[in-house]
Amino acid sequence: MESPEKKDAAAAFGEAVGIMARLRAPGGCPWDREQDFDSIKRHTLEETYEVFDAIERRAWPELKDELGDLLLQVLFYAQMADEAGYFSIADVAAGLNAKLIRRHPHVFGTVDAADSDTVLRNWEEIKREEKQAKGPELGTGLLSDVPRSMPAILEAQKLGSRAAKVGFDWPDANGLFAKMDEELEELRDEAKGGEKTKVRAAEEFGDLMFTAINLARHLKIDPEGALRAANAKFRRRFAAMEKQAAGSDALAQCNPAQLEALWTEAKRVETEA
Repeated sequence: MESPEKKDAAAAFGEAVGIMARLRAPGGCPWDREQDFDSIKRHTLEETYEVFDAIERRAWPELKDELGDLLLQVLFYAQMADEAGYFSIADVAAGLNAKLIRRHPHVFGTVDAADSDTVLRNWEEIKREEKQAKGPELGTGLLSDVPRSMPAILEAQKLGSRAAKVGFDWPDANGLFAKMDEELEELRDEAKGGEKTKVRAAEEFGDLMFTAINLARHLKIDPEGALRAANAKFRRRFAAMEKQAAGSDALAQCNPAQLEALWTEAKRVETEA
């Protein structure tokens, strides 16, 4: 027998599915009825980052709302797919259920997995078998199922992790520190050429970023989270500079030395707080 919580969740989810169908039906919401897969894509990305932001700020009531907004994206896509005859939200849930059971044979089957490393190895092997079963048109290379459309930082993480599975990786972080120095020097050389070497400088900058992301992987640092934290820190310190200068207009009148002094003071106050 299902617990009351599971019944409530199923009822709430069913109601959400019905509301989405009503919004898209004749006589529903004009805006919702006008949307298609491409017009909704950017909202999905925005909602995903808003979920990240709520988690990073430990804003749990906001996270509940943001997860609802993210769920709306799933319901929207599934409803449009249902209307087109591609699949339904029930197909999405059934596919997910089957995948979770299939990829957790240590829970739902007889496979032993005493630690998380074993679980991950089993998971990757099952994924590889699934990919091969889908046919050669999807590609069978180790990197073939890493989407080119995902954010570049995440794509670089996945590419480095996949290549490492066959030993194509630096043995430790020390090699990556040396590689960072090498890439930085190459970028510095190309940047000296100005417009004449702009394309090559962009390529070297990309190499530097790719190396930095692989360094983060070796150091077990989430590069996306680290960059978002750095962005948040810059926002705080710049806001402190504006406050010290009595506003952005006054800040704009400061010379470089004054700006540097304001920045240093903002760092000192935040560090000592």
